[in-house]
Amino acid sequence: MQFNFAFDSSPFKTLIAFHNIIPSFEAAALSPVGFQASYARSLLEEISKYPELIDGIEKAEDLLRYEPIIKVLLADLFPSSLTHNEIKAVTIPFHLYTFNHTARLEKILADAGDHYEFSLRDISPDTYYILNCCVIISQYYGFKVDAMDAPLFLDIPDKNNIIHHYRVLFNADFIDVLPTEQALDLTAEDITELVDNFSDIALWKSKFPEQSWILKGFSIMTLFDATIENAVSSFKSNLLREKSAVQLAEIESIFRSIYKINDLRIGLTSFEKVRNEYNLRIVEKQLYSHLLYDSTIEECENMLCSETLENLLTKDEYFVVPDIDKLPLGDPKQAYFINKLKQQQVKSFIFVPLVEGDKVLGLLEMSSSKVRELNSVNANKLNFILPFIKDKVSKAFAETENQVEAVIQKEYTAIHPSVKWRFQEEAMHFLNDRAFGKDYALQEIVFDHVYPLYGQIDVQGSSESRNQAIRQDLINQSKELIALFTAINQTQRLPLFEQKVFDLERNLTTLQQALLTDTEQLMLDYFNQDIHPILENFRKNNKNSVATEAIDRYFERINLSIGGFYEARQDYDNSITLINKKLVAILDEKQVEAQEYFPHYYERYKTDGIEHNMYIGASIAPGRNFELYYLRNLRLWQLQVMCAMEREFRQLQPALPHQLEVTSLVLVFATPISIRFRMDEKQFDIDGSYNVRYEIAKKRIDKAKIKGSTERITQKGKLVVVYSNVHEETEYMGYINLLQHKGLLDENIEQFEVEDLQGLVGLKAIRVGFNFQDLH
Repeated sequence: MQFNFAFDSSPFKTLIAFHNIIPSFEAAALSPVGFQASYARSLLEEISKYPELIDGIEKAEDLLRYEPIIKVLLADLFPSSLTHNEIKAVTIPFHLYTFNHTARLEKILADAGDHYEFSLRDISPDTYYILNCCVIISQYYGFKVDAMDAPLFLDIPDKNNIIHHYRVLFNADFIDVLPTEQALDLTAEDITELVDNFSDIALWKSKFPEQSWILKGFSIMTLFDATIENAVSSFKSNLLREKSAVQLAEIESIFRSIYKINDLRIGLTSFEKVRNEYNLRIVEKQLYSHLLYDSTIEECENMLCSETLENLLTKDEYFVVPDIDKLPLGDPKQAYFINKLKQQQVKSFIFVPLVEGDKVLGLLEMSSSKVRELNSVNANKLNFILPFIKDKVSKAFAETENQVEAVIQKEYTAIHPSVKWRFQEEAMHFLNDRAFGKDYALQEIVFDHVYPLYGQIDVQGSSESRNQAIRQDLINQSKELIALFTAINQTQRLPLFEQKVFDLERNLTTLQQALLTDTEQLMLDYFNQDIHPILENFRKNNKNSVATEAIDRYFERINLSIGGFYEARQDYDNSITLINKKLVAILDEKQVEAQEYFPHYYERYKTDGIEHNMYIGASIAPGRNFELYYLRNLRLWQLQVMCAMEREFRQLQPALPHQLEVTSLVLVFATPISIRFRMDEKQFDIDGSYNVRYEIAKKRIDKAKIKGSTERITQKGKLVVVYSNVHEETEYMGYINLLQHKGLLDENIEQFEVEDLQGLVGLKAIRVGFNFQDLH
């Protein structure tokens, strides 16, 4: 067969020849040192019998019959004293065929098995072809071309199938590059064009047709075992992946190469210490964990409090156990920990605390099913890679914290996207100045000349409804206790039981009349401190199964967090929660659409109902051209959303466990104001004393009455728009007429003055009913 290159396509025809080594022997034959000259002359005489070794051999199988003379010929390049140390062979650059191996290379190939074939890592067919062309440019044309952008590697398995990584060097001093008749004679311009277009394989093949050049001579391939360095590099690359998860199989393969242990198991348990307790954190759920193996998170956290692991984390030292059977069981938690490892066939292991500063990140875990495979000596190999592991876990922690922060912002408080740009801008000023060693005080975030919009849907009489639910629970609990003590008194007559029935009936009478501010707490204290101990003692010492079962049923109705019945109140709370959830969903969903009209600041609050604030103006979106019609558009949008939320409530109302009503109100404020982000409160607030008038109006207006009347301005089933001047009245009457035309509001419109409030005089209101006829 012909010599095979790494790929089928090559610009070369190959001739293995040893002509370039002959001059060194000819020079030695003239040496004044007698034995050296004699040896060289005899070798030249022997080689003259094999002219094909000088002219070149085309077929690989022909080399076999020349093997003895080739070994002698290359003896100086392959000294026998180094054959068990050096990893060398004769080949052609980038060639798959090798011969004249050193003893060490022979052993490596024998361990790799009969099916192993040399394969250079990360070399594509096109790259291989171009690299061969670069040899021609460099060797024949004399242009310096450094085409290799990375070292060459061979990955060779050993007899345990552990991959070893060898760096490859080619010595091409004994190679001649010769053109055939098919070779093109390239100009300097041709070579410049090629160098400028490295990836254009069609161009390279047009300048260097296949087998248009002859590669005559031989090359020496030398391998260097770079397993640990390469594994560390691969490990770093693996950990530096940003978008893809760390793959356990890849990590384990790298560690097995470093430790030369074919059953090495890698694990990671990440956690943080909070209030002297270890809380598990899953930063890479794909990674194996010896501690989490077949355990719940709670069991794992409990195990972390064992004496051994506690000491390990405190001392920040490697925990090396060459033989698990010699490890004392210690306390129950430690025994559980050791048995957990034995269930995983662990015989030796190394646990390494991952600590940065005073922050505990977790444990790196390594285990083997063989005794002493892991020990205090090879534990030191971790020193190379531990910093990278800590860095990866630390970054994973930071990513987790960012995710937690995102959830917090979504569910509790947030910097709204419409104004986030300003915070990013300020942070960039801070970071830039800090990079240059300057002090920078974060400036206050202020948005001037913005128009406010405020609206609310409030649960009508929420305080009264809540108090009524509390009173109903206390009444029900009192009645249940009266029935219990009456039944107990009939089976075991004691004056104390009769006294308790009397006290409970007296309290019940008081409850049915009114609920004072401290009534709930006084009653719950009475139940828990005076009544419940009697019932618990009776249940413990009495054999009357009917009575004890009744007591059990009573205690099952007790809510532990409150200490009393929580049934009517739960219906009320569930109703409030359901109302808020439904209304917020509508408001948030429709806000996405509103932001598309013009970016504006938006926030909403859940109370006994929903309040929302919006601020719109040029300062919030400086990249957009703000016009007043964007404000008018948002005002109309707000009224439409109020209608949508009222209609949602009306459909939801029959399903509420506690029947409630809501009222709707919109406050119009025509004067632009300024808002400032309060760093201490982490929220926006009204800026300036004059603008405070708007904030006062928001807080007091929903409780206001019609001027000269005791009637509140808000009513169930009606929308109230509060304003202060005729221009606002005209504008909003136009919106109301449109919504009446669309069937969202009814035809009955009321207009009246609002009573004077402290600091607020001259307010007016429009009140109009919602139209729910189509819902029925």
